[in-house]
Amino acid sequence: METITYDDFAKLNIRIGTIVSVETIEGADKLLKLMVDVGEEAPRQILSGIRTFFEDPQELVGKQCPFLINLAPRTIRGLESNGMILAAGDNETFSLLHPAKPLPHGTEVH
Repeated sequence: METITYDDFAKLNIRIGTIVSVETIEGADKLLKLMVDVGEEAPRQILSGIRTFFEDPQELVGKQCPFLINLAPRTIRGLESNGMILAAGDNETFSLLHPAKPLPHGTEVH
């Protein structure tokens, strides 16, 4: 595993966001379009390949998770993704990460 310096880690802007809406993307088996409140004026659109882990993606609405918000935008299936949800797992297991108690939108993760 490659090591990074503290300065490299400090470049990551990880914030607690609340998922305010979820949409499936037609023709995409794995993708979900998440609208996430990370403390900015408008919710941020983040696409994530987590659909297969949720029988009902609407159960994600209201969940708080850490999001990497200074990731360069990426266009996927014609939609722009402006961040990445942080999760843990492999092909057999999967879990979203959640704060132990509710936090204000946009709380910085250190």
